[in-house]
Amino acid sequence: MGILSLVLLSLALLTTAKAYKNPYYADGHSVNVHLFEWKWDDIAAECERFLGPKGYGGIQISPPNENVVLWSYNRPWWERYQSMSYILETRSGTEQQLANMLRRCNDAGVRIYVDAVINHMTGEPPTNVGTAGSTAIFNQWYYPAVPYRREHFNYPVCGISDSDWTQNAVNVRNCELSGLKDLNQGNEHVRQMIVNYMNTLIDMGVAGFRIDAAKHMWPGDLRIIYDRLHNLNTNHGFPANARPYIYQEVIDYGGEAISRNEYTPIGVVTEFIVGRELSRCFRGQNQLRWLNNWGPQWGLLAHQDSFTFIDNHDNERGHGGGGGILTYKEPKAYKGAIAFLLAHPYGEPQIMSSFDFWDSEVGPPMDSNGNIISPAINSDGTCGNGWVCQHRWRQIYNMVGFRNVAGDAGLNDWWDNGNSQIAFCRGNRAFIAINNDSWNLNENLQTCLPAGRYCDVISGNKVGNSCEGKTITVGNDGRAQITIGPQEHDIILAIHVGSESRL
Repeated sequence: MGILSLVLLSLALLTTAKAYKNPYYADGHSVNVHLFEWKWDDIAAECERFLGPKGYGGIQISPPNENVVLWSYNRPWWERYQSMSYILETRSGTEQQLANMLRRCNDAGVRIYVDAVINHMTGEPPTNVGTAGSTAIFNQWYYPAVPYRREHFNYPVCGISDSDWTQNAVNVRNCELSGLKDLNQGNEHVRQMIVNYMNTLIDMGVAGFRIDAAKHMWPGDLRIIYDRLHNLNTNHGFPANARPYIYQEVIDYGGEAISRNEYTPIGVVTEFIVGRELSRCFRGQNQLRWLNNWGPQWGLLAHQDSFTFIDNHDNERGHGGGGGILTYKEPKAYKGAIAFLLAHPYGEPQIMSSFDFWDSEVGPPMDSNGNIISPAINSDGTCGNGWVCQHRWRQIYNMVGFRNVAGDAGLNDWWDNGNSQIAFCRGNRAFIAINNDSWNLNENLQTCLPAGRYCDVISGNKVGNSCEGKTITVGNDGRAQITIGPQEHDIILAIHVGSESRL
C-alpha cells in the first residue's frame, strides 16, 4: 500500500471515529440523564414539562426490545437485559408509544439514546414468555421471533474462571457473560439482525446508543455494525449526514487483557474511573486540591473519548465493577461530586435518575400485575411513588443550567486552600466553590463575572429578580466574599451569567 493510500485510510478511520462522538444536543442543552426503567409516556411528559425547559440534552432509556418476563424473581431490573427478540414492546410501552415519545422529546429539544443489548439473548430462565408474547427454546439456542438459531451463537459454551475473565480476551468476548447466550457478531445474519433493529430506532428518531457489554464483543465486529447504521433522521431536527452517537460500556480499571483504548477508535467509552475517583475525593479519602489537573493526567481517557458519570444502574447496586461509588443514598457528598462533574469541562456527563431500592435485585415500582407505576410529581417538584429522580434535585438541575451557560469556555482562575476547599471559573461566564473540609470556607475569591448581585443557584432558585438562597455580590474587580460553612445543607456555591439578582 502506498503512502497516499495509507494517509487516506488513516483519514477515513479518523473521520469515522469522530462521526460517532457527537451527541447532537439541541442548542443550549447538555447532559444526558438515565431515566432508568421509566415508561415511554412518562418520559414524553417529562421532556415537555421539565427536561426541555431545564436544558437537559438527552435521555438514556432502558432497552426497548422484548425481554423475558421473570415473575419467579419478582420481575427484577435485570430482566430488561435478557432479550427474547427485537420487537419493540416492553413494560415501558409499545412501539407506538415509543415513537410518540421520540417525537415529543425531540420537539422539546431532548435527545434519546437507547440502551442496546446486542451482545447476548437470555440465559435459561424458569419462565418462557417475553413482554411481546414471544417464546424460545433456550437449550437449543432458538429464538424464532428474531430468528436466531444455535449457529448464530458462540458455541459450544465455554466455562471460564475469574482469571480468564481478566486475562484472556478471547474468553471475555466469546464466552457467556453470566450464563447469557452469547451472540456471534462475526456472523453475517447476526450483524444484519442487529443493524435492522438499530436502524429501525434511528429512523424513529433516536440520537444514538449505549452499547451494553461492549467489552464482551470484538471491536472489529462492532465497527462493521456501526458503519451500516443509518444517518440520524432529519425529520427529527438532526442535521444532514449526522451519525448516531455511540457510547460503549467498557469497564476498565486497568490490569486486564481488554483495554478501553481498543474501543475509542470506533466511539466514545464509559469512563468508570471518573466515578471511582470523584467518589473517593468527595468522601474525604482524597483532597479536592488534587483535582486541579482533573482529566487525562488522572489516567482518564481523552476528553473527546470519555462518557462520564458518578454512578450508573449497575454500580449504584455494587455490580459492574461497583463498590465504593457515591449514590443518592449519600446525598450531600453525591451532590458535591455531581456538581464538580458538571462544572468541569472534561468529558460528556450523564446523571443517574434512580428508583429507591434496598435490595439490589429489585425492579422498578410496580403494581400487583407487574405494571410499572408512574413517578408522582410532588408539590415541591421532587418525585414520589418510589422514584428518586435525582435529575429533579435543585442542586443537580441548576448545575445543568450552569454547564449550559459555561458552554465551551475553559477552566481558569483555579483556587484551593491546600486541602479540600476549591473554586474555579469557566471563562467569564460561571463560577463554582466547593467546601469539603470540616471548617468554614470564608474567602475573597475571583469569580471572573461582571460586577453585580448574583443568586447562588445551589442554595435556592432565582425567582423573578430575587434569590431564594444566598445572594453573592461581585465587585468591579470580579471578586466576591464566598462563604460555605461545614454544617450547611450543601458543600457547593455556584453563580453564573443569568443568575443576576435585581433586588
